[in-house]
Amino acid sequence: MAAPSHLILELLTAFYWFDEGLQNHLRAKGWPEVTRPQSMLMANLALGLHRPSDIARNLGLSRQAIHATIGQMVDKGVVELLDDPDDGRMKLVVLNARGEAMRRDAQAAMTVMVDALSRRIGARKVAQLRDALLSDWGEPTG
Repeated sequence: MAAPSHLILELLTAFYWFDEGLQNHLRAKGWPEVTRPQSMLMANLALGLHRPSDIARNLGLSRQAIHATIGQMVDKGVVELLDDPDDGRMKLVVLNARGEAMRRDAQAAMTVMVDALSRRIGARKVAQLRDALLSDWGEPTG
């Protein structure tokens, strides 16, 4: 009998595969090295989150930790902090022109990686994986 699957571990391993591949592609394009928290910040921007407090909550980090990560990305020259037009007390994290160029390179890298994965495990399995991940899972149990 096979050992029980702990799907969260397989999902995490798959995430690491994509994140490491993305880092390799960006490094080859001459982009500065980014840490996993910095990569997760960029992913949350791609998801449409721009308030530091929302990003911190989504990542399970303190606001201080996310502000440190944002500061590092500001120093790398890929994001800016702008005043939130809806709340003058808040800031928004946005990609600047350099960050948009990095995002385009990251999107191209994702296409290359999905194509490679399709060749390695089969296009049908990749399509099934995408369908499963995009399904409505409902609220977490517990």
